[in-house]
Amino acid sequence: MRLSVLDLAPINPGETAGESLHGSVLLAQAAERLGFARVWYAEHHNMATIASSATSVLIAHVAAHTSTIRLGAGGVMLPNHSPLVIAEQFGTLAELHPGRIDLGLGRAPGTDQRTWTALRRDIRASERFPEDVVELQGYLRGEPTVPGIKAVPGHGTDAPLTILGSSLFGAQLAAALGLPYAFASHFAPDALHQAVAVYRERFQPSAQLAEPFVIAGINAVVAPSRAEALEMQRAVARARVRGLLLRDSPIAQQVGDDELDALAASPQAAPVQKMLQHTALGTGEEAVATLRRFAIEADADELIMAVHGKTAERVRALELIEGAGGLAD
Repeated sequence: MRLSVLDLAPINPGETAGESLHGSVLLAQAAERLGFARVWYAEHHNMATIASSATSVLIAHVAAHTSTIRLGAGGVMLPNHSPLVIAEQFGTLAELHPGRIDLGLGRAPGTDQRTWTALRRDIRASERFPEDVVELQGYLRGEPTVPGIKAVPGHGTDAPLTILGSSLFGAQLAAALGLPYAFASHFAPDALHQAVAVYRERFQPSAQLAEPFVIAGINAVVAPSRAEALEMQRAVARARVRGLLLRDSPIAQQVGDDELDALAASPQAAPVQKMLQHTALGTGEEAVATLRRFAIEADADELIMAVHGKTAERVRALELIEGAGGLAD
């Protein structure tokens, strides 16, 4: 089974951003040692518990501390950026680390309206996503669509692109462009099956990809015992409730675990529970069984796991999954 890791670079309670980023290095080194396919980092902004906002910078740092594992964005939120700037950033990475860099692209801003304004982006930028993907691809292939503009570094590196999505829009675009498609089922599971079916049905071969390739996201909460994994899962739910439902509350950090558990079980938290619908939960053996079942249900060629917990717990989770045969053919 082809398994990868989505690292949200979580800043856990009592931890600094620097400590979180060091944890990302340790997690990638473990993934490399154990034989996972790749590690991706997601672009988020103005979120106190996520340290992966400067995605290309984080990839460069982790790449310098690893040797063989593929690293990439899962993804860059292209409406936040100029295609030329992203081509230059990931072209630089591709030149520094040949054959190891992926570029996943998303259409959402990855943040709220106020933060998008602070990013100085046009609210209509998402509408240009298909055209921006083609422009970016042209820079990386060395076939720019904008006359007289050349991405240096980037020109001719042909860093591989993947379209990310949680709806039919991304599936249709990935199919039309002949690119891999990664579905964000680790937090937006509703359209998974329909989107994958549309992608496979409409896929057009391209210079990058001859046949459709689907990556499906899934959460992973794994521990030596199921009881410990369940307690960790409760902590994940609490963090989601605090970060999503209480984000703008001045007393968010003062709410205790009992109150958070009660809120997580309330109707108001139904969207939070929905986000955790697809989770490999339990011991290594239980998690691997869920992963194998989900890969079949999702019709996925690869699974990418958002592994939850503190750094040591996340590294341990990868070891438990590998030890239970999760990476075996």
